[in-house]
Amino acid sequence: MSRQITSLLAIAAVAVSLATPASATAKEEVDCTQVKCIALTFDDGPSKYAGQLLDTLKKEKVKATFFLEGQYVKSRPAFAKRMADEGHELGNHSYKHPNFTELESWAIRSEIQKTQDVIKAATGVEPKLLRPPYGMTSITSSEIAGEFGMPQILWTAGSKDWSSKNEEAIKAQVLEVAEANGIILMHDWVKQTVDVMPKIITLLKRRGYTLVTVSEVIKQYDIQPGDTFPLPDGWER
Repeated sequence: MSRQITSLLAIAAVAVSLATPASATAKEEVDCTQVKCIALTFDDGPSKYAGQLLDTLKKEKVKATFFLEGQYVKSRPAFAKRMADEGHELGNHSYKHPNFTELESWAIRSEIQKTQDVIKAATGVEPKLLRPPYGMTSITSSEIAGEFGMPQILWTAGSKDWSSKNEEAIKAQVLEVAEANGIILMHDWVKQTVDVMPKIITLLKRRGYTLVTVSEVIKQYDIQPGDTFPLPDGWER
């Protein structure tokens, strides 16, 4: 009798395991003070190529950070939802990509709030990071980011993909600027970036990098809402 009960318990345990969705399992913690981390970030999406990029990231088992424009989340909500469902980090990149340094305070707030609302509606996730369009920021936009409880996230280096639109050039640039705790600017609307991503990921891994989200990189620093990271030239913390 006891042998039968044991067998039934074992079968039940397997059934529970199979019924548990992947999203319910504990996320593996990465300590970027102990391993060589790098964060790939993609601006201006989700683009029409987002599905292909997400397929690559899923196959390679890496996470990225997507700074999304509200207008494209509204037109492609399924891609935004898939990003969130597959464990990628979502950031706010304004609604229509205006230069924040040329806007009045109320307009900056509107751009941020509209994007928060549309991302939350599409994904159930409320972004915790803001990337101002073009990386153009000011004390005013920093203070407004603080009102929303978000730091402003810039980048340590760019892929220059929007300019070159060449697979080999994009790959070479990323490998040249890659560094521990680097935050790399890329764009998922550049098809060449999406096409060359498998090679970039393979080569970064080969060089010892662990590909993580921005939040995993910056958690070792004392980044507060309203802070800008990395600091623009001439700014003081």
